[in-house]
Amino acid sequence: METLYHQTNKQIQEVQSLMGRLENTDRQSVHLLENDLQARIDQIFSHFERLEILAGKEPPNRRQNVKLRVDQLKYDVQHLQTALRNFQHRRYSRETQDREREELMSRTFTTNDADTSIPIDETLQLNSNLNNAHRGMDDLLGSGSSILTGLRDQRDTLKGTHKKMLDVANMLGLSNTVMRLIEKRATQDKFIMIGGMLLTCVVMFLVVKYLG
Repeated sequence: METLYHQTNKQIQEVQSLMGRLENTDRQSVHLLENDLQARIDQIFSHFERLEILAGKEPPNRRQNVKLRVDQLKYDVQHLQTALRNFQHRRYSRETQDREREELMSRTFTTNDADTSIPIDETLQLNSNLNNAHRGMDDLLGSGSSILTGLRDQRDTLKGTHKKMLDVANMLGLSNTVMRLIEKRATQDKFIMIGGMLLTCVVMFLVVKYLG
């Protein structure tokens, strides 16, 4: 369990390091880097099923903590997957804009050209659609960030609850010990009382017999 967990965590750190190189990679090499990152992320996802099975086999007192650690790895790699897709979307948008700009700039017009009008309306519509797409992606990223924050808060809450449960379990264990001691002392006191009553009865009988 620990070996696979640390191996997966190391792979996530490697992906995070490679993600930082995306913005500075040239156009010819960025596709290769994207493919490499996606392959690494897919490999990490393939580990989670095995990790969850191993976490379920942990002792009860460690199982909840181990599952929380596995869930944290899963959230981290899901965040990396989202970041990679957002980068690819931005790259596709830039390439589309650059290509259309080059086509527009390379277009030539002659005095006898029947169609000398520039499709401004189509360009404006395309630009509007791209802006809407960017706003949609920003909203999606904001929602994803809020969800991630909420999941992390839930993880902290679960950790606090788990700790309280362990404290209560320890307190219950102590209470059970105290109750057993009290019951044992009560039984001893009962025998002492009965013995004292019998001894008192014997003494009273002897006094009455020999002094009466």
